[in-house]
Order: sequence, then C-alpha cells, then structure tokens
Amino acid sequence: MRVPDDDAGRHLVTNPDVDAVVLTGSFDTAQLFLGWRPDPRLHAETSGKNALVITAMADVDLAIRDLVKSAFGHAGQKCSAASLAIVEAGLYDDGAFLARLRDAVLTLRVGAGADPSSDVGPLIGPPGPALTRALTTLEAGETWLVEPSRLGRADGEYWTPGVKLGVGPGSWFHRTECFGPVLGVMRARDLDHAVEIQNAVDFGLTAGIHSLDGGEVARWIERVEAGNLYVNRGTTGAIVRRQPFGGWKRSAVGPTAKAGGPNYLATLQRWTDTDRPLADVAAAYRRWMGDVGSVETDVTGLDAERNGFRYRPLPQGVVVRVAHGETQRSVDLVRLAAAATGVDMQLSLASDESDESDESDETFAARLASLAVDWLRVLGPTSDAVRRAAHAAAVPLDDSAPVGEPSIELPRWLREQSITVTRHRHGHPTVELTGR
Repeated sequence: MRVPDDDAGRHLVTNPDVDAVVLTGSFDTAQLFLGWRPDPRLHAETSGKNALVITAMADVDLAIRDLVKSAFGHAGQKCSAASLAIVEAGLYDDGAFLARLRDAVLTLRVGAGADPSSDVGPLIGPPGPALTRALTTLEAGETWLVEPSRLGRADGEYWTPGVKLGVGPGSWFHRTECFGPVLGVMRARDLDHAVEIQNAVDFGLTAGIHSLDGGEVARWIERVEAGNLYVNRGTTGAIVRRQPFGGWKRSAVGPTAKAGGPNYLATLQRWTDTDRPLADVAAAYRRWMGDVGSVETDVTGLDAERNGFRYRPLPQGVVVRVAHGETQRSVDLVRLAAAATGVDMQLSLASDESDESDESDETFAARLASLAVDWLRVLGPTSDAVRRAAHAAAVPLDDSAPVGEPSIELPRWLREQSITVTRHRHGHPTVELTGR
C-alpha cells in the first residue's frame, strides 16, 4: 500500500520514539513539522533568497558567467541558487550589460537532465503557487529581459529561464523564495545600498559579490548577513570541508552548526556538565574565544582560493528561560558564556507561586513574539505553550543543558560563517582582494 508523503512524514515526526529530525527543505516545512509536534530536536537547513551583487568594479564577463550558472543550474532548484542580481546603477543603466546578460541566458539549452548537452533541466514537478506567479506574472515596475515559457514535453515539466528587470526593494519577488528558473535584477545606487537590499530578506543562506576592488570586498564581507559568502565566483557548489554549509535567519531552524563543519556532529549529541569550578570555566571560555572564536581559519590551505571559517556574535542577543528548580550553576554557566562571547542576554524565570516577580509560561509565551532576540535558550523543562510561541515567532529554541566545556557551549552563542574568495583570474594567481 502506498502511503501519501504527508501521512508518512507526520507519522515519523510525531512518533514518540523519534528524538531528533534532520531536514533539508523549506522553512515552511520546518514550521509544519514543529506544528505537528513542538518538542523534537529539529536540525533543518531551510530556504534561501540568495543575491549576487555586481558592482561597477566587477569583471563583467566573469560576473555574468557566474550569475547565469548560479541562477539556472539545476533549473534554479538549489537552495543556494542566485534568485536575485543586485547591480550597481552604472552597470544596470548600461544597455550593453543588460544585452550581454540577455544573450547569455538565451544561449542556455533546456533539455533532459541525463543529456550532457543540457544547461537547464526539468523541474522536479509542476510549479507551485509561488513559482507559477514568478514565471507568469510581472509586479508593478517590472519588465521581462527574458520572458520564460513552458515547453510542452511529455517527459517532464520544462521551462525556459526568465529574467525580470525592475524588481523593487521590498517587493514580492525580492522577498519570496520561488525555487525555479527565474532571476530578478535589482538596481542599487552603490555598494551600501546593494548590501541593504541583500540583507532585507528573511533568509540568509548564501550571498555573493563580484568586484575587483579590495575595499568593496572587505566592506561587503563585514556587513552581509548570510552563512556562506562567495567572492568573485558563483553562489552554488559548496564542497564539504572547503565551504561548510548552512545559513542564518530563516535559512536554518534548530542548531545552526554548519553541515561539514567542525561543530555539526556535536549538535547531534546530548552533553552533560562536570563539576569544573566556575572560575576555571570562565578562564577556559576566554581562552577559547581568543584562540578559536575570534579567529578566521582556513583548513584547506589552497593558493587559488581562500576558504575561511569564522564565528560571529548573535546581534540581537539571547533570552534564557529558566525553569523553576533549575540549578544556579546552569544560570551561572549561561551568564559566563554570554559574557565571553559578548552576546546580550535576557533572563526570564519561570513562575513560582511563592514569588510574584517571576513570569508564568503564559505570560512569557505572549511576550515572546515582541522580543527582538536571535535565540531562546531553555534551562530545564518547558511547556508546549512556550515552544509553540517560539516556533510561531520564528525564534529558534535550544533546550540543551549548558556545559563548562567551551568547544561545546560557546558555539551555541555564535553564528558560523564560511567565506570563499577566488584568488585567481582565468587560472592566473592574483593578490587576494579583501583589503586584509
């Protein structure tokens, strides 16, 4: 008997014998799972609305090549695909640039995935509502540079690639993941405006820039909000070890350690604390931050490509919910971790009938939606009401016990970021253009 996917998935996710779920899929699917059952340990790499910035200082030929490959490889059906091109005004207004982009897209051959001459393969199925709208509808101010069309073929769902011009900041296409062969081109006044547009989405999976100016590249790297950054190359094709993969914001649900990175396996385990003195813990935390947490590393050692890995503090901070009866040591450990990482921490104590200053689950759950925080850390048991409120507010919830081992505890307070910088042009080594 064939079981519908939804029924099979729901049975697995809600099974009490299942402790953890690992998902690669959409943010909506992650929320669906947590709606079915609020308490599993969900490790999800989810959606992306990825943009490639092209400045006036770019090698335009290379930029167009990488943009087209990133947008339309696998028919745009990669979570890391470039769905947006944010082009500096001088280039966007240049008819020659747009003509070259149009010509590059029109050269793509649509065909079967098994045909080595195909550039764009079939969709995995009929397009859903978002992709249908993207492929068939222009929003206010938009025009087609290349209008897509459906190919009537019996062996699959095929669409020719589409490119939209005039996509406006804050518009539907700017903010919506469509997961298919359609690219939106946006105009930016300058690099600062481009970064503002790039960051103004709910997701933060991959992000790219094409520029031969080291100052521009350095400014972009420090300001862009995404888990995987790519300089002077495409936004797809992450390789294990070189570019550990995983995103920020709604591009990840649950533990945010990158797949293929140094901390991923640790998130699949449950850790217990030792009786290490707090003074020693504080010193160990500080050493780890100095030796590891504040240092970019590159384990690949390639001459042609920098593959950096670093940690970034959670910018909006963490709220810690402390269950009644939780040990003082647990509270002390999270205070030390927040201090070591420089992350702002708010504390909420679960109510005790004898202390009116504490906060009930209902009050805290109602308040959670208005808290501007990156993370909810729960110490001890918590109610389904708090869990559901966190999921509804898209605030990741971590119920792991705090520990005094810095390599386990401190990455929970930080975001991981991979930075890949091409160090050659056409195979010829170049000086790295990062301003370092």
